[in-house]
Order: sequence, then structure tokens, then C-alpha cells
Amino acid sequence: MSTELLAPLDLAFWHLETDAHPMHLGALAVFTAAPGVSPPDLLELLGARAAAIPRLRMRVRDVLLPVGGAAWFPDKDFDVHRHVKQVVLPEGDFMAEATRLAGELMEQPLGRGLPPWQMYLLHGAGDGTFAVLVKLHHALADGMRAVAIGAGIFDQIATVGAGRGAVRRRTPVPPRSWLPGPYEVAGMALDRIGGVGRALGVGASVVRASRLDLRGSTALTASSSGTRRLATAELDAETVRRIRRAEGGTANDVLLAVVAGALRRWMLERGEQLPGADPRALVPVSRRRPGGAASGNRLSAYLLGLPVGEPDARERLRLVRTGMKRNKAAGPMRGAGAVAVLADQLPALAHRFGAPLAGNAARMLFDILVTSVPLPRSALSLGGCPLRAVYPMAPLARGQSLAVALSTYGGRVQVGLVADGKALPDLDRLATAVADELLELRALVPRVPAPA
Repeated sequence: MSTELLAPLDLAFWHLETDAHPMHLGALAVFTAAPGVSPPDLLELLGARAAAIPRLRMRVRDVLLPVGGAAWFPDKDFDVHRHVKQVVLPEGDFMAEATRLAGELMEQPLGRGLPPWQMYLLHGAGDGTFAVLVKLHHALADGMRAVAIGAGIFDQIATVGAGRGAVRRRTPVPPRSWLPGPYEVAGMALDRIGGVGRALGVGASVVRASRLDLRGSTALTASSSGTRRLATAELDAETVRRIRRAEGGTANDVLLAVVAGALRRWMLERGEQLPGADPRALVPVSRRRPGGAASGNRLSAYLLGLPVGEPDARERLRLVRTGMKRNKAAGPMRGAGAVAVLADQLPALAHRFGAPLAGNAARMLFDILVTSVPLPRSALSLGGCPLRAVYPMAPLARGQSLAVALSTYGGRVQVGLVADGKALPDLDRLATAVADELLELRALVPRVPAPA
């Protein structure tokens, strides 16, 4: 595989990372064990399929040009056994033990001298369930690209990928240097001139959306302890769709309203005063074009006030729907969420030295990350073992204590809650509030029956 410069946003994620704020995405995939398939079999299969994914054999190294830049290089000493490991869980409730361990493993930054990813096979004492925890550095992929990379371990996708790989090997592509040629330099200069204007416009939008008054809910803001806790919830996807049909908007609007209501319910249960201003959610939006380049991060985001102060669930949904409609009308180049677009316009040196400032400024822009991760609609398996659920996990911004990620698979919406372990020791209560909130919203919409 040829070398490839890190795109500006990838470089930003690479330099934003600290020991207390690892910048990796994650997912906990839960499977039902098939007869005759043992943990050693699964570990070997997992390693073989991960090693066959070209991007997972690449590591990051600094380059001379552009100044401050970095590039992906093939790891000549690549050893998949450094990345794929197994952990035997103690006896007890499998999901409770798996989520506890996943939280602890998510605390640990990925080694920067190796390809930045890890996979863990988690299994117990023969209860018919096992899980795979996947960690991918955000510089490696955004949510959509992470799914495309991680999906290579599944039976259905690995088989297709192997067939396509055979075709590609008959027409090899010569290595491409990361050093630009003269025509590329001229093109880069013209792009940079045009990018200055775009950067000024996006930057002004970000500044206008920033807050100087950072007083807000203490539930969502905390000094980082460097610890991580994971909690999960499941929602019925058909109920979400029926609420959407009854009330309008999108399924994502319904899920955002569920998150807002769950936060309200949770804050009240823990005796916390509701914030005077709605907490801000950063809702990532993919800028990836159909058929465009698959590598790198292509993100912007919308900024949405979560109406936790509104006591009526239906009105919360209306407020979310209205807010997201307004965001979409303005487009992804406006508001605090456009900071990711701004990162695409900055030179490499700015990311190298400006990352600490950018990390500290996150609190001025938003309070919580709420992201939806698309998954394949077809049934998936690993070594013939059916996939039951995938709980996505998002990284925490500096100064913030909670990130929410959602994905839909097998007729269920799986919710992954990642929190600072010391700031939110009662994260399981929030997971329960998420499920309860959907039930309340369903009850307020008479045309939505209970799931069978």
C-alpha cells in the first residue's frame, strides 16, 4: 500500500490526543456462539481478517513536507498479534462484565508507534455469548469509515473483500510518494488561496456560535480523571419509526429527543437542578460524497440545544425537530459544528501547535456529543456466530463527561454511553432513563402500539 498524507482533520485528531483524552472510536460487538466454534478458533479468525485489511497495516510517521505534517506508512514490522488479544471474563453477568472491561480498555491510549487500533475477544465461561471490542483511532477513520474498516472482520464482508482483492492484485498500482510534484504544488497553492476565504467564513461562524459564559450543568462538565465508564441501552427501532411517522421529522430527531428527555429524567432523579440554558449537543454530519475517497475524516456537525428544561415529551420532540430543520436549512458550513470544516482549511503546522488550544476550546462550543453510526442492514456473523448487537462508543472532548453514540442493527437501536468514570459513576441510571424515555414518548403518541 502506498504512503498517504494525513488529511488536515485527521491530523487534528492525531494531535488532539493526550493520555487523559484518547482520541479513538470504539464498538462493542456482541455475538451468540455457534456450536463447535472455540475461542482459539475465533481469535485466529479475527487476527487473519484484521491483518487482511490494508488500512490496519499502516502507521503514522512525521514527514518533512508539509511542515508539521504526517503520513500513513506501511508498518514493515506489522504483527497482528500485537493488536488482537483475548480476555477471559470472570463468572457472572456477561454483559455487565463486558461493559465494565470495555470501559477500562477504552481508557488506554493506542500506541503511537504502531498502527493505531486494537481488537479484544471477550469471552466467559460458556454462557453462549462472546464479544469483540474494536478500538480505532479517530485519525484513522470517522464513524462511517470506521464501520467500513471494522466490517471487514465479518463473514459476509470478508468474503466479498477477498474476491475484490484478487482482482486488484492483477493490476497493481505503483507506490505514490507523499512528496508533491511541481504541478501538485501549483494546485495546492491555488487551493490554499481559495481555502483562505472559506476558512475566514467558517471561522467567523464558529466564533459567533461560541460561548463566553461557560456556566452550565455540572452533570455534563468535569475535570477529566482519565477514567472511562461504559453503559448500554437498547431501543425498539420500529417504535422509533412509528413515532417519526406520527410526529414528522426523522428517526434521528426522535433519538435526539429521547436523549434530551433521558438527560432531564436522570438529572431530576439524582437531585440536580436543571440547567438554565439548554445543554448543547454536537451532532456530527458526514460530508463524504457517494463514490468519493473512502479514507480520512470528512465531517462537519450541527449544533443543537437539547430541551431538557421542557417537561412535555412531545414538545421536546417538536423543539428538536425544529432545531434540526433549522440546522439543515443553514447547512453544515455554519455554527460551532463547522469547526471540523475549519480544521480542513488549516495548515499542518497549525494543527501541531494549536491542538492544545483547540482541545480546551471544546467546552466553549458544546456540552455533549450525540452521534449516529450507520451499520449494514443485512445480518452479520463472525465464524458462523450471529451478531446480536453493536454498541458504538465515541471519544470524550476535554472538559466534558459524556458522549452518546447510537446505531441500528437487527431491529434494535443500540446506545453506547461513554463517560468519565469518576464524574458519572451512576451512568447505568442514565442508560435506564434512555429506555424509559422512549416508553414515555410512545405513550404520548396514541397511534404507536407497544412492540410485539
